[in-house]
Amino acid sequence: MGQNREARVGLDGSAFQMRVLKVHNHYLHEGGEDRVFAAEIDLLTSHGHDVRSYTRDNEDLRGVGNARLAATTLWSTRTFREVSGLLAAERHDVVHVHNTLPLVSPSVYHAARRAGVPVVQTLHNYRLLCPAATFLRDGRACEDCLGKRFAWPGVAHACYRRNRGATAVIATTYAAHGLVGTFRSTIDRYIALTEFGREKFIAGGLPGTRISVRPNYLADDPGVGDGRGGYALFVGRLSVEKGIATLLSAWRRLEGRIPLRIVGDGPLAAAVAEATRSLPGVTWLRSLPHPDALAQMRGATALVLPSEAYEAFPLTVVEAFASGTPVVATDIGAMREIVQHGETGLRFAFGDANELAERVERLFALPEERQRMGMAARARYLAAYTRDRAYDSLMEIYRFAGATSARKVP
Repeated sequence: MGQNREARVGLDGSAFQMRVLKVHNHYLHEGGEDRVFAAEIDLLTSHGHDVRSYTRDNEDLRGVGNARLAATTLWSTRTFREVSGLLAAERHDVVHVHNTLPLVSPSVYHAARRAGVPVVQTLHNYRLLCPAATFLRDGRACEDCLGKRFAWPGVAHACYRRNRGATAVIATTYAAHGLVGTFRSTIDRYIALTEFGREKFIAGGLPGTRISVRPNYLADDPGVGDGRGGYALFVGRLSVEKGIATLLSAWRRLEGRIPLRIVGDGPLAAAVAEATRSLPGVTWLRSLPHPDALAQMRGATALVLPSEAYEAFPLTVVEAFASGTPVVATDIGAMREIVQHGETGLRFAFGDANELAERVERLFALPEERQRMGMAARARYLAAYTRDRAYDSLMEIYRFAGATSARKVP
């Protein structure tokens, strides 16, 4: 794959073995993107591919001045130099980028282009289109920046961490690289996690012919639970965009009739702690080790996902499906595509606590319907979100990127 690549075969002398450089900027607190990055390295190496990684970590931001950080976000000379060195030292078949913000920067794409190596970019969130990456502002869905060359509405509203300066840096970075053609000329294949996401990125200006849809998956099957714990479950960051206010409002209406367990931490931790004191049946388990969170998932009657932002593809949904646990989710964005209403779970209107409470009560009141949905959710996992499916689709995308790459070394 790519120009002038030497042939590499597996130990049995048959299968072509690729050399892949995986690139990721780690977040301060581990999230779904970090887990997907690690899982894909394991996925590739388990099939005999030669995987190298280039990572930066937001821990390194401590003590970095605003001016220096802004310049690095726009163009990291260190990333360009180091990635160029890696690609010059050994021939690679593909560079697969996950997150670039802020320390990796889009300079990684140009380093790969200079080396003549095809580039694949996974679109884990909507950062290219929205400085906040969520399409959420002031408690409502917001697409004001979609399709604009410069995301000035996001800057005006300080959408990134309520910081107008930081938002301006992100908007400037993507506007500048859009202007010079970075996203059209240096990236051979994009991976969107849903059809909904793909359509949004096309609306935002990315070439639709280069966007593949490949959902998140689980590295390991957690196994089917019995769902007999008699509780609803929330797993995720305790923040505004995750719909915590709607979740707690729904449980006020339920008045203790259905237990709720909350797993996670975040800015709204104090509100959740207060809810455990004032609302009967609400238990906050804080952050749990991943195996313990999966155990909670297998015992839950339903997973509740009241997100008020456009989710890309939450791993918690895949984990719920694999566990045979139906999902009650907001009827917005990609969740309309992922959760089939009445089949793998139920959906409720954006921000409607009354309807959320009604949907949860329905699952608890009709155990046979709950069981049917759980079985359908498990079937959906087996059909679309397994390790084998993920490997086959990733190889197809890599092959396509290599075969269609028409880049020339400048």
